[in-house]
Amino acid sequence: METRIITKETERLFERHLFEAERSSSTIEKYMRDIRFFKDWLGERGIDKAAVLEYKHRLCEKYAPKSVNSILSSLNALFVFMDWHELKVKTLKIQRQIFADTDKELTKSEYERLLTAAKNKKNERLYYLMQTIASTGIRISELKYVTCEAVKIGQAVISCKGKMRVVFLPKQLCKLLKGYIKRQNIERGAVFVSRNKRPLDRSHIWRMMKSLCEAAGVSAKKVFPHNLRHLFARAFYSASKDIVRLADILGHSSINTTRIYTMETGEVHRRQIQRLGLLRC
Repeated sequence: METRIITKETERLFERHLFEAERSSSTIEKYMRDIRFFKDWLGERGIDKAAVLEYKHRLCEKYAPKSVNSILSSLNALFVFMDWHELKVKTLKIQRQIFADTDKELTKSEYERLLTAAKNKKNERLYYLMQTIASTGIRISELKYVTCEAVKIGQAVISCKGKMRVVFLPKQLCKLLKGYIKRQNIERGAVFVSRNKRPLDRSHIWRMMKSLCEAAGVSAKKVFPHNLRHLFARAFYSASKDIVRLADILGHSSINTTRIYTMETGEVHRRQIQRLGLLRC
């Protein structure tokens, strides 16, 4: 079997291919990072099927199955693009998780404690930012679409992954944000910006939220921006039981993705079973 090489030109062409396929910037970044880590692991060696299988084995020793599959998907995408089909490897078979991990899912009471901690620290920007994500279910990358103009009309038009959707901003949220905008002298554009007036990025928001953990008494494992989106999804589904509508709101193409967001904990499931009344003493 012919040995393959990942060159700088290979990387450039693949990155351009992903861009032209209209993949999101975060997806492109993730794919390229996975490929460069693989290239660094290879060192001076070329790529053959044995090397890819060895790398897969090393990944299995170090990462969870879901992470392994994510990395292998990036590599397989490169192999297909380069017509190196003989290098593709199978992803791991994973039984679908049916219960949420209580060690990682943020509860409503924990969310409220985080808000209190942000308010006590006088971090007004983070205080309103967390409420914006939790009350709308938007992605961190979509926060830039919450603009002064959007707050005025009560809805944001979001463009993500080649799709457009309208996200309604609750009236109470708009009232809060209008006050924040006025106090911060923000005249136009994104509401949540850095000192340089640029939209806040994921890492910046992540660091700000982590700084609240100790004061809020919330495990750091639960405190990251995307968990606010999960909290919204669970709250919405609990109130409506309409997973199709929730998928539309979250911008999911597949309801299977939405199901991940609405999983209940094993303890909740246990209580539901106990309430069925099918046991006698």
